[in-house]
Amino acid sequence: MTEVQEFRITLTVDDFEAAVRLYRDALGLPEVADWSSEQGRVLLLDAGRATLELFDEAQAGMVDDLEVGHRVSGKVRFALQVPDADAAATSLVAAGATPVAPGVDTPWGDRNARVAAPDGMQLTLFTLGNEP
Repeated sequence: MTEVQEFRITLTVDDFEAAVRLYRDALGLPEVADWSSEQGRVLLLDAGRATLELFDEAQAGMVDDLEVGHRVSGKVRFALQVPDADAAATSLVAAGATPVAPGVDTPWGDRNARVAAPDGMQLTLFTLGNEP
């Protein structure tokens, strides 16, 4: 068995500065390293603990329907736990994200809000509710 020691997601974005404003500045992901050079720009940001959540198409459709009202996300969508989903969505929209749907209370007790980053990446911002 292989032991995974880090889960790293690499996004190739069209507007690097817009992505930095959204993920580092507005969302508050701390900068770990800047390996930019004449060959290209790269920032490594700390996104906290990572998990890999697998959905089948039915579950993806159900979540999109609940959060947005219809199927909108692609094969990859980020879900980020934040202290206040609605406030985080407002902050990210002010930093250049596009609102996809206002916050909703989920059947499992969380508060979810959906925005799209300038590069189109769907972001679900969620605040944990009271767990049983």
